[in-house]
Amino acid sequence: MPEKLLSRPFVLVSLATSMHSMAFALFIHFPGFLADLGATEVVIGLIVGFAAVASIIVRPWVGKAMDRRGRRPLILAGGVLNVAGLLMYLLVSRIDGWVYVIRVFHGLSEAVLFTVLFTFAADWVPEKKRTQGLALFGVAGLLPIALAGLLGDFVLRRWDFDVFFLVAAGFGLASLLFSLPLHDAPHLAEQPPARGFLASITGIHLLPLWWITFVFSFVLTAYFTFLKTFVDETGVGSVGLFFAFYAGTAVVLRLTLGWVPDRVGPKRALFPAMLFLAAGLVALAGATTDTEVAVAGVLCGTGHGYSFPILYALTITRARVAERGAAMAVYTGLFDVGTLVGGPLLGATIRWFSYEVMFLATAAFVVVGLGLFALWDREAWETAPALS
Repeated sequence: MPEKLLSRPFVLVSLATSMHSMAFALFIHFPGFLADLGATEVVIGLIVGFAAVASIIVRPWVGKAMDRRGRRPLILAGGVLNVAGLLMYLLVSRIDGWVYVIRVFHGLSEAVLFTVLFTFAADWVPEKKRTQGLALFGVAGLLPIALAGLLGDFVLRRWDFDVFFLVAAGFGLASLLFSLPLHDAPHLAEQPPARGFLASITGIHLLPLWWITFVFSFVLTAYFTFLKTFVDETGVGSVGLFFAFYAGTAVVLRLTLGWVPDRVGPKRALFPAMLFLAAGLVALAGATTDTEVAVAGVLCGTGHGYSFPILYALTITRARVAERGAAMAVYTGLFDVGTLVGGPLLGATIRWFSYEVMFLATAAFVVVGLGLFALWDREAWETAPALS
């Protein structure tokens, strides 16, 4: 295992991830593009979630390919596909089947890149500093959330979505260029062969983790997919404002207090972090001023700042090293599942009720989901010795 946290491969993959995340995070404005073409909230949820279908289908193959053939080939292939997919949005002029085709293509590239980049980073993080190191790596994905929200606001005030998609493709190309020098960690070659994909991901200690990761991903769908239309309909706050405070808070926490989960225990830190997410959703439900939207961003950012690296580190810790690719395929794939399920469901809740009801219902789901995880995970650890 590597002992140095800021190794050259770790820094390079962080830069590649940062550029890729800029291209990805710009798409928090994508619902506005669909709304301009006449899509309703339900249709927006379907289109945004449709990319997840292809992503979910391809991830088992991605996981197996990483464990058998290494990370580098998939990083480069995913980078090329991503640039091509981003440029294809320039061909969209109305809501029809072509939009769904592009979303499938884009979903394929995102499935490959997110899975392999996050797995590669984990390969180069020292075991004793795993949560802190992965939290630091996560800054590469969080800073773009703040910057992309503001950049998207800037671009769309001055130009149109054609320029917007070109900017996104430019960041995708930069990610590919930073990926070119990457090479796999040498200790991976020393591991025993991986088992089958299903055996790799259905361990009794992993199943509760998949549940709480789904809960977390479902929560993210509430504001990553619908904040743009919430702002447009209510006139309160802005996408850039919320995500600037959201990502800014998460980044500051990771840079200054990223060691906390390793010190107090990842699971012990997870529960308050998830409750901060719920509090942020409640704040969004009642927001009537820009300040209240900013406060919601701080609360949600606090929750995300800790929840994501904790779940990430728990996945790496509980999975076998030789099966890390399969585990990360499931972990990252669950964010697509959250979008696929949450997009249409939350969109329908908005249409039938209101944004307030949608945010409050999602907050309640966090609390219930966290309680189920606590019971399930405790039972898994208590019964595991008897099963082995």
